[in-house]
Amino acid sequence: MSDNATIPVTVLTGYLGAGKTTLLNRILTENHGKKFAVVINEFGELGVDNDLVIDADEEVFEMNNGCICCTVRGDLVRILGGLMKRRGKFDGIIVETTGLANPAPVAQTFFMDEDVKRATRLDAIVTVVDAKNLLARLEDSSEAEEQIAFADLIVLNKMDLVSEDEAAEVERRIRAINPYAELQRATKSAVPVESVIGRDAFSLERILEREPDFLTSDEHEHNEDVMSMSFEVSKPIDAEKFNAWIGNLLQSKGQDLLRTKGILAYQGEENRFAFQAVHMIADGDFIGPWKEGDPRKSKIVFIGRNLNRPQLRRGFEGCVAE
Repeated sequence: MSDNATIPVTVLTGYLGAGKTTLLNRILTENHGKKFAVVINEFGELGVDNDLVIDADEEVFEMNNGCICCTVRGDLVRILGGLMKRRGKFDGIIVETTGLANPAPVAQTFFMDEDVKRATRLDAIVTVVDAKNLLARLEDSSEAEEQIAFADLIVLNKMDLVSEDEAAEVERRIRAINPYAELQRATKSAVPVESVIGRDAFSLERILEREPDFLTSDEHEHNEDVMSMSFEVSKPIDAEKFNAWIGNLLQSKGQDLLRTKGILAYQGEENRFAFQAVHMIADGDFIGPWKEGDPRKSKIVFIGRNLNRPQLRRGFEGCVAE
């Protein structure tokens, strides 16, 4: 890996008992030929066998397959800074959040801290879901719902404990909250490591290459607490208008807006602009030219609570250049 390449970071989340640690142990112990730095928050009981751990100091363990494992007892930014000093030694970083956590603050770290932002890129938020107990969790826990809403990839685990009908109902509920994440079914968190890591799923560009219709579906209104909606305009966007509108929107509605993603055609710009936000923290960058023959449409997706469709539509359409 070249020193100037950004290191992909996977945020691994999921409710207590869903199977996150099982998935982590797979990544840390299987012979997949890649080396990862794994950051576990202080509630994470890794349960890794001692003979798998070499060179254990207070915070960083090196695994026999070359993966590095850390426990966060302080600041994620500080741990990441320490890992950057070893940056030639691993292919990616995995951050496990506590099962009761909303993944937003972890994701926001990768937008907010300039040093972290320069060295790393958020690759994907992966949520492990317990197929047997999810419906009950959604009734009593807003965190379980938020973990699904934030996800780029959802591992639907414990498939051996549910019937096909039950699985279909669980998937329907997941899709009602987040129609955009990729779903993978699993038993004992057995998914190929490469399907979890290096997905570039936080990049809309990659998603649109895989699924050209990703942002076009506009009918995702549900009675559930978390909903999603998308809008598109075919005329170029005025960058100043968009920044003013989205800035105000995130300031006023940021608590309710869990994830925002967009691909924008700015007036006078040859390159596509990828925009994304987690709650109030936004980030964006140009991601290369429009493909020849592709319609230059601007598209935006919101996943959140208490979303006002007509208001969002009017706001986005109001960003069109004169």
